[in-house]
Amino acid sequence: MPIKKIKEIDVRGKKVLLRCDLNVPLNKKKEASDNLRILQLLPTVNYLLNKKAKVILLSHRSEKLKKVRSFKEPRNKKKKIDEGSIYPVKKTLSLLLNREVKFIGDCVGEEVRREVENMEEGEILLLENVRMYKEEKENSREFAKEIASLADVFINDAFSVSHRNHASVSSIPLFLPSAMGMLMEKEIKVLSKIGKNPERPVVAIIGGSKVESKITVIKNFLKETEHVLLGGKIANTMLIVRKVAFNLPLPEKKIVEEVKKINYTSPKIHLPVDVVTSVYNGRKREIRETAPGKVGREEDIFDVGEETRALFGEIIREAGTVIWAGPLGFFEERGFEKGTKEIGEHVAANKKALKVVGGGDTGKALKKFGLLEKMDHVSSGGGAMLAYLGKEEMPGIKSLEK
Repeated sequence: MPIKKIKEIDVRGKKVLLRCDLNVPLNKKKEASDNLRILQLLPTVNYLLNKKAKVILLSHRSEKLKKVRSFKEPRNKKKKIDEGSIYPVKKTLSLLLNREVKFIGDCVGEEVRREVENMEEGEILLLENVRMYKEEKENSREFAKEIASLADVFINDAFSVSHRNHASVSSIPLFLPSAMGMLMEKEIKVLSKIGKNPERPVVAIIGGSKVESKITVIKNFLKETEHVLLGGKIANTMLIVRKVAFNLPLPEKKIVEEVKKINYTSPKIHLPVDVVTSVYNGRKREIRETAPGKVGREEDIFDVGEETRALFGEIIREAGTVIWAGPLGFFEERGFEKGTKEIGEHVAANKKALKVVGGGDTGKALKKFGLLEKMDHVSSGGGAMLAYLGKEEMPGIKSLEK
């Protein structure tokens, strides 16, 4: 069934619970160092403010928490702000919205309820990191109902986590009139076109560090695309499992078994033919390029090599559609940035191709190299983008189909 859009639901003067993604990286000063996801959210927030809605922002942060508790446990009100708190994002939000964003250190309970009841029309309240409660990832309906009781309307504008079957993503719509926000609407519109009738050949570039979540994606993309170019940790893992990089230790058994299910003899899969490694020799770090089979036991792989960059570039040059999620190396450090930088330049140089990239790290890398604006669409989430294009079920979207 068609999903309601934000403009098709009555939000005027109402308490609107907006599930968004404010999971942005922080610098040493504990301030947002990359505000792309916040900027992408602004059209939805400003629309709600113009409608005099009382805007309640709900998000997660992926920072590892010292302790995840149950929402039924009493909270220690004297406790300092947790390392995984979403509070540091408040300052950037207030600056970009040009108005004060209030914050409360919880997302359920009587204290939150009182704060919401005292809100004026056009005010914004930022709730605490929803993943501080174990019931979020457990997709507890009871937890979802508790959060939903704060509001009159639910808007999901967090496409980036809509492939997660979490309480705040897929269960809150069970208890409130719901719709998708403007960012979600834009994501679905662009990605649906690629999924239905893409310009061919389609080239998927998959990198980054989240190996387990990308294995299913690779299997799906081998059916839907002409080329799958692999870099980052997923490529390193496949090289190890295939016993090409035979000197490196095997990953955990679960990952090995899943990787073995990928048809890596397919001519569509392209793995690095050379890599950039690093090792500390006493006090000095040595960086070198070598074949995967010549990586030493004491070395780590941090980027793809020159020959790989050239081979990938040739494939990208002929693409009609490019889908990219995940950097190809440890781009944050100068010695390992060439893979991501040069592949980004190859993608940008292909003027005829539709270029879609996703993921916080991919966007951050392209921004660093001055290439972000040369892409046609920057998705708010790499994993979600790959899942959607790989035709996986998206619980956050399915739950809005009423």
